[in-house]
Amino acid sequence: MKAEFTAIIEAVPEGGYWAICPEVPGANGQGETVEEAKNNLREAIELIFEDRKADILRGLPDDVIQDKVMVG
Repeated sequence: MKAEFTAIIEAVPEGGYWAICPEVPGANGQGETVEEAKNNLREAIELIFEDRKADILRGLPDDVIQDKVMVG
């Protein structure tokens, strides 16, 4: 899946950076550099979506239709 999300990145007083994604509640990351914080945030977003998909697919009937939809 390829999509574009907003990364809001703030410097942390103790050092390093903190990142959140307003489009994905609960997604956040941190790192010593901006790039590390963004990579950590990307990984968090991927994990959240994988978990949500697995949760939704659990227990669906065998004859359910699964297809793709393009956004944007």
